[in-house]
Amino acid sequence: MQQFRSRNYDQYPFIVIWEVTRACALKCLHCRAEAQYTPDPRQLTFEEGKRLIDEIAQMDEPLFVFTGGDPLMRPDLFQLAEYAIKEKKLPVSMTPSATPKVTKAAIEKAKNIGLSRWAFSLDGSTSDIHDHFRGTKGSYDLTMRGIRSLQELQIPIQINTTVSNYNLTDLPRIAEKVGEMGAVLWSLFFLVPTGRGMQKDMIQPEQHEEVMQWLYQLGKSAPYGIKSTEAPFYRRVVTQAKKTESLQGVLPALPEKRFDVLGRAPKGVNDGDGFVFISHIGDVYPSGFLPVVCGNVRQESLLDLYRHSPVMKELRDKSLLKGKCGVCEFKELCGGSRARAFATTGDYLESDPACAYIPRAYRNN
Repeated sequence: MQQFRSRNYDQYPFIVIWEVTRACALKCLHCRAEAQYTPDPRQLTFEEGKRLIDEIAQMDEPLFVFTGGDPLMRPDLFQLAEYAIKEKKLPVSMTPSATPKVTKAAIEKAKNIGLSRWAFSLDGSTSDIHDHFRGTKGSYDLTMRGIRSLQELQIPIQINTTVSNYNLTDLPRIAEKVGEMGAVLWSLFFLVPTGRGMQKDMIQPEQHEEVMQWLYQLGKSAPYGIKSTEAPFYRRVVTQAKKTESLQGVLPALPEKRFDVLGRAPKGVNDGDGFVFISHIGDVYPSGFLPVVCGNVRQESLLDLYRHSPVMKELRDKSLLKGKCGVCEFKELCGGSRARAFATTGDYLESDPACAYIPRAYRNN
């Protein structure tokens, strides 16, 4: 497992995600990108992509992810990945969609150029649940076929699951499948109502809290790592649970995890705080779920935008948080989902409406 150095998120992000194309054959209900069937003619060219990779390589070796749309809809994808991996020595992950383009030959090509991890989305333990969520019949079967190829070729597997009202009760069965397929990481995305994602699809704050408690207990025995995205209050739940267990004299569980070449962030990552996203046309965002443009890599330096954009600087300054998040004793550890705050209130500094926790400052009034 790679050991990432502790880093100052004011200076360098931990993770950089590039949406290499917005083209995708699927029509997922929650798609933050509102992906389309054909590539945007304005998307970054191959040479522009290489220049972007050159910049990213100067950002203290962040984790670099190719996403979309469907990255495999880009013909030069593997050339770009090879340049990032072999020429620039970046740790690279990829999140292709489960379509007929995910062939064993494509996966073998990814292995040969040194891809560190391949991520597939699994949003249901059955084809009925998953295919409904993905908006495409047959997506589940293609996902399972792709996972079998990854297993045969021994490429580390990451499973992404978007948690919503569509699959809340199915999470335990998905967790079992993640274990059976030998994944190294289960990454749970907690729905943000942006793009095609709807507010009615979000689970309630109390349900978020229940899922977090369940994930903490699952993590004690699961053979894979567990990560939450757009639910930074998971860090608060884990901290509280460990403190309670310590007071009760409970020894910490140390499950044997599967080997993960990429490792984990040394501290929590949030929108614009350890995280930066580049769109298919070069626009820079704090994350893919927070659609506030901070600049464009065609005109400005990515590192300068990350460090000096007023939006990014505000997002990293927890003293600016408002409402419940602003007075919470866990705001430095958590900070709430800035993307969800923006999607529901129009203000990325407002409270995260998915968090059920009542801060001490509120309880004392």
